[in-house]
Amino acid sequence: MMENTEFAMEMLDRAQERFEDTFEQMTTEEANQMPAPLIKSVTWLMWHTARELDLQISDLNGTEALWTSAGWSEKFALDLPDDTEDYRHTPEEAAKVVVTDRQLVLDYLSASVAFTKQYLKNVEESSLDDVIDTNWNPPVTRQVRIVSAIDDAVMHSGQAVYTRRLVLGK
Repeated sequence: MMENTEFAMEMLDRAQERFEDTFEQMTTEEANQMPAPLIKSVTWLMWHTARELDLQISDLNGTEALWTSAGWSEKFALDLPDDTEDYRHTPEEAAKVVVTDRQLVLDYLSASVAFTKQYLKNVEESSLDDVIDTNWNPPVTRQVRIVSAIDDAVMHSGQAVYTRRLVLGK
């Protein structure tokens, strides 16, 4: 029988595969392109997904985010603050997430997915109902936060496919 966390890891693997397949079909310039002001680039979607997994799981894990602890901030060298709330990015802010080295965004996504999967392998099923954030009504449990982070990854990987189709016209 598959555990809840194994289902979550499988969903995460599929999102990562979808991102990688989409990215492989594009040039770096195409991946950096925002096809319309409110439609983020494939690069931004991958970077944002990696950051959200990194930040959400680091918080659950009680550790510093990979973004700063593993030097991803310096490697990307974006014209954005480290504490940027990327889920609120304006089109102008999103347009600043551009890479020249395709491998960089792939590696950050891989590192964030691996970090998430390691957390999922070690999390105690009995702790999934623990309330971890009382700023919401109803309060957020560990399980809800994990589901939210993985759902975000799945959603954005689908958006990346859509964005690729808009950019490439197919």
